[in-house]
Amino acid sequence: MATVTFDKATRIYPGSEKPAVDGLEIEVGDGEFLVLVGPSGCGKSTSLRMLAGLEDVNGGAIRIGERDVTHLPPKDRDIAMVFQNYALYPHMTVADNMGFALKIAGVNKAEIRKRVEEAAKILDLSDYLARKPKALSGGQRQRVAMGRAIVREPQVFLMDEPLSNLDAKLRVQTRTQIASLQRRLGVTTVYVTHDQVEAMTMGDRVAVLKDGLLQQVDTPRNMYDRPANLFVAGFIGSPAMNLVEVPITDGGVKFGNSIVAVERDAIAAASDKGDRTVTVGVRPEHFDIVNGEAKSLSKDEPAGLAVTVNVVEELGADGFVYGSAEVSGEHQDLVIRVGGREIPEKGSVLHVVPRGGEAHVFSTSTGERLTR
Repeated sequence: MATVTFDKATRIYPGSEKPAVDGLEIEVGDGEFLVLVGPSGCGKSTSLRMLAGLEDVNGGAIRIGERDVTHLPPKDRDIAMVFQNYALYPHMTVADNMGFALKIAGVNKAEIRKRVEEAAKILDLSDYLARKPKALSGGQRQRVAMGRAIVREPQVFLMDEPLSNLDAKLRVQTRTQIASLQRRLGVTTVYVTHDQVEAMTMGDRVAVLKDGLLQQVDTPRNMYDRPANLFVAGFIGSPAMNLVEVPITDGGVKFGNSIVAVERDAIAAASDKGDRTVTVGVRPEHFDIVNGEAKSLSKDEPAGLAVTVNVVEELGADGFVYGSAEVSGEHQDLVIRVGGREIPEKGSVLHVVPRGGEAHVFSTSTGERLTR
């Protein structure tokens, strides 16, 4: 096995001045499962293809273990790639597809058969080795593609959106199988997806990219609890974090008819930048619905922010309220999680405040995190 290092790796496509990947710096540990995630065009697939040797590196370096592989051809990098479209040979059986790379490498037939049968057993494909790909389901084809990578016993697995062609239920099932398989084999894995739920549930660590720049790399829990900036805050989490620009006031920030206490250092940092407002981030599960007894800044209005209920998603154990509010004269959409037995009526008005200690504060001007 091996570590993978992106050392200020940069890719600029011909005819473009802006890098598709700009100075990427990530160290992937031996046996780690790292997920690259971000919106379309953020540079995640380009980063993976640079590691695979399928894209040139215009600046910086890429290392696998102690070897500098920046300019090595793909066949000399000791990697195996699983593609989005499976890339199976339609005229070959499952067994021949899985063992083809070994055959080309000159491995003897007995060893190929042994490795293919071992991989098929791991992937529950033993009964399908004589079939052609057209006789398999999408999930089975994807497992064959995984098997083809496994039999090569590479130092690094590279996976480029391998689940995007599967239906929703099979995607959930297969991502669990892939994560479990990776832990069992202990092979260093770099996995690309645009689905942040996939990233959060599979990766040991997650790296978020935007416009070719690395925004944050951290464990899923730390990234959820402490997003580094407004982009990560809005991208990670389903439903997404609510981001509301609110005025700074004595003792905290003004949230509707309530003052929400936030860290003094965050307010001081915003003031130093000349900001009169900050952007407060609140997860849907971190809102409290206030009653008439809660302290309000106005005698005529209830405490908190008034949210008009537009749509309610009932999920059984809980529900998500999609509503709208007026914040500083502007329309703001909000999502609030409520208990499954506390579903409000459509058109009703809720008054909400962020739960104590659960508000994230970001600079409105730069987007950087201000709370510790």
